[in-house]
Amino acid sequence: MQGFVKVAKANEIKRGEMKAVEVEGERILLANVSGELFAVAETCTHADFPLGDGFLEGEEVECILHGSRFNVRTGAVVQEPADQPLQQYAVRLEGDDVLVGPA
Repeated sequence: MQGFVKVAKANEIKRGEMKAVEVEGERILLANVSGELFAVAETCTHADFPLGDGFLEGEEVECILHGSRFNVRTGAVVQEPADQPLQQYAVRLEGDDVLVGPA
């Protein structure tokens, strides 16, 4: 991804919720943690399963396939079996538009 791309409207992602989007063939997970938006790769690094099907608790997303957990602020693995972090993306708001770009 070269620059920032509009992916959603801010009101589409309420506090404590997530939204999966696709940008240039990349699946990205947007997460609203206490009113702040974060973007990470949407695919679990353990078994290539969509994290958008999982659960967001605080700032952690859980993969429902094997229970891996990741911090959506940092992409870090919080609970195995995954051992590789999620790719992070930068998030920018322009009015009500949510844009993502390279971290």
